[in-house]
Amino acid sequence: MNKRFRNFALAGLLAPAAAYADDPFMQRVLIEGARASQVGMADSAGMGSVSQRQLEARTIYRPGEILEATPGLVASQHSGEGKANQFYLRGFNLDHGTDLRTTVDGMPVNQRSHAHGQGWTDLNFIIPELVARLDYNKGPYNAGTGDFSSAGAAAISYSARLPQDQAGATAGQNGYGRALLAGSRESGSNGSWLYALETVHNDGPFTRGDNYRKLNAVLRYSEGFANNGYTVTAMAYRGAWSATDQIPQRAVDSGLLGRFDGIDPTDGGQARRFSLSAAWARSDEKQTTRANAYIINNRLELFSNFTYFLDDPVHGDQFAQPDRRVTSGFDVSHSWHDHLDDMAWSTTLGLQAQNDNIFNALQHTQARQVLATVRADHIVETSAAVYLQQRLRVTPWLRGEAGVRLDRYRFAVGGARADETLASPSISLAFGPWSGTEFYLNAGRGFHSNDARGVTQAQDPATPLARSRGLEFGLRSEAVKGLQTVLALYRLDFDSELVYLGDAGSTEAGRPSRRYGIEFSNYYKPFKWLSLDADLAFARGRFRRAAPEGDRIPGAVEGVAQLAATVTPAVPWSGALRLRWFGPRPLVEDNSVRSKASATVNGRLAYKLATNATLELEGFNLANRQVSAIDYFYESRLKDEAESTPGIHFHPIEARSFRLSLNYIF
Repeated sequence: MNKRFRNFALAGLLAPAAAYADDPFMQRVLIEGARASQVGMADSAGMGSVSQRQLEARTIYRPGEILEATPGLVASQHSGEGKANQFYLRGFNLDHGTDLRTTVDGMPVNQRSHAHGQGWTDLNFIIPELVARLDYNKGPYNAGTGDFSSAGAAAISYSARLPQDQAGATAGQNGYGRALLAGSRESGSNGSWLYALETVHNDGPFTRGDNYRKLNAVLRYSEGFANNGYTVTAMAYRGAWSATDQIPQRAVDSGLLGRFDGIDPTDGGQARRFSLSAAWARSDEKQTTRANAYIINNRLELFSNFTYFLDDPVHGDQFAQPDRRVTSGFDVSHSWHDHLDDMAWSTTLGLQAQNDNIFNALQHTQARQVLATVRADHIVETSAAVYLQQRLRVTPWLRGEAGVRLDRYRFAVGGARADETLASPSISLAFGPWSGTEFYLNAGRGFHSNDARGVTQAQDPATPLARSRGLEFGLRSEAVKGLQTVLALYRLDFDSELVYLGDAGSTEAGRPSRRYGIEFSNYYKPFKWLSLDADLAFARGRFRRAAPEGDRIPGAVEGVAQLAATVTPAVPWSGALRLRWFGPRPLVEDNSVRSKASATVNGRLAYKLATNATLELEGFNLANRQVSAIDYFYESRLKDEAESTPGIHFHPIEARSFRLSLNYIF
């Protein structure tokens, strides 16, 4: 076995795309304008990595949309700017993050037993300029991910150092303004400080502006590099906003409301997030040890009114969902690896633990004043997991991975208790490459945890850990020069589907479900200055248990597409154009009411004024399409209506708008 092939084999065995997903030291190696090859490296067709250069080419309206770099994923919004996004992937309406595990430098973003929705994922604290890499994998095939990762997992890694200090200012329509200052300073012979400060204001196109105010800060100290070093990071975020929530279509059709009008002018909220985390790594030719620990303080005050005057014709139906928590935990793993001739192997043993100390409530309010407390809870949710992963390259054309994960959960709500232990095995096989093409077979079990309040209730308690089972066949090819193609066919079953309730603003455990789907992703670079993307996905989701109301899963996305062109000709010009198609969804179980599809086009154009200054123009919804960001079907009652009326309620896509940025490096 020659040295070149041996190194390639080891790289493919020991460093799959998401292997370093929780490693903040991982230094990126960029090939100008190209997407890194995953042939011989990835464990499945649903695994990939997006570089900082590729992320910079995307036009994002809000930080959570950075996850749309994952093929087939859509990030939407049904309320004010400061609220967590709504996510869709692999036939799921993931609500605010259920079954989509998201981490930032190893810290979990999903919040368990949240006041508003299980797995609440608020990414408004992300500063895009600091993101060095986005790693993703789809399906329950990775023993290291665990809770919320059955549909997919996304790991955001921040840079340890910035190549140059930078300052930026952005002004846009609808009261948008942003300022950023970020940079690095060397410390001693091998240390570095990284700092960033961001402030944002945005009203949006709404009749009563969102008045979103955000202040964001990061301070990091690091020593060493990817496999031998450590970092200590502090983050702070604070946001406050008003919200124009979803409105009834009947009120717009009758002329009572405009598309950007609201009903309750006091909806909105405020959020705070403070975190301290540390990561450490040591490695040599035979073994690697990684460890990270974190403590996160999250606070949210959320005021919503989705049914208006249905339940209380006098005071209205506004409700508050306050949530404050301290989340702490750690993740430690040790890997042994070696090679012999054509064979190579790696064994990883990991230990994870997390504790959430939570105080949340549900309150009936009017103009943000509490009228009654429906319930108030003190929740302590603790989990620990041990996992084992074995990777093995048997021949130059066959490699595989087998893993098993054992989770133990304990739920405590007041005096009520519940616990459960669950084992989740997985296996992956990769065949090839032959002529630049390889094939994958994947099978595994995963789960999502359910809300502790439902798990511990006296009557008809929810299953603590709802199991999922996945099967997948895929291929990845670079047989055509300049073209990277990925195809995946999958099936994913859940023992209990979490369904979002649009009128209650919460989720509930539902019937078992099954999804079949296909994903087809392409990246083509015909010229050095031009790259083209085409990501297509289709899914079929059904409840598996018969019921009179039907077998469709409300909100389950059926089709998603993204088409993009990125142009990087000779300096000073560059630009990108991206079309996103968000397909129709059933809104009720019998499929008698469906949402319409929506298509939007975003773009960016940049001009380099000097070696250290760039002017950039971003455009959103360039065709000014009047389409929905999200649709629900439920009953509501307006103040002057004599009785409740069932119907579609929607939140509109923002109208066409532009933002102009001046970025300076020094």
